[in-house]
Amino acid sequence: MMTLYSTATCPFSHRCRIVLHEKDMDFQVIDVDPNNIPEDIAVISSYSKVPILVERDLVLYEANIINEYIDDRFPHPQLMPAEPVMRARARLLLHRFEKELFCHIESLEQGDHKTADKARAEIADGLTMIAPIFEKQKYMLGDEYTMLDVAIAPLLWRLDHYGVKLPKQAAPLLKYAERLFSRPLFIDALTPSEKLMRK
Repeated sequence: MMTLYSTATCPFSHRCRIVLHEKDMDFQVIDVDPNNIPEDIAVISSYSKVPILVERDLVLYEANIINEYIDDRFPHPQLMPAEPVMRARARLLLHRFEKELFCHIESLEQGDHKTADKARAEIADGLTMIAPIFEKQKYMLGDEYTMLDVAIAPLLWRLDHYGVKLPKQAAPLLKYAERLFSRPLFIDALTPSEKLMRK
């Protein structure tokens, strides 16, 4: 059985919980207090950060690496595109999400007022730029739900919590977000603390 070390409010842990629920497999989640990381976490992970996935002798960290491993190990439903070119494009977009959107989360959670405001503006601009995609398609890569939708959903869920305000032109993105949030497996993956992030 796979064990995911997770925190109740971490968007990266949230990604991994979504994938585990999508695969409908046996797993256990161990909640970790981010302010009091247990020593055994420091032993198994070079960075002492969650999420961490443990399966027998295998220890993985970094949400995208964990999720791609789970997707390869349990290929139904497949979340990464099967075709090599689309798979490479998906990986590139996942990388862009990290560099252009998720890189600001630490500033929102731990930065001063000025740093947090700048982070909110960067996230709002980045999301507004991709909003037009959803005027023509249901999900990030078309009509199929993929790892890209999994990756961005935790950020979209936390927009109100982080105080990120989107302009009117981002309306297609907000409709897309509601489609993601209405998925039963997305709801199953939420912790009680995450449920409180949205009214």
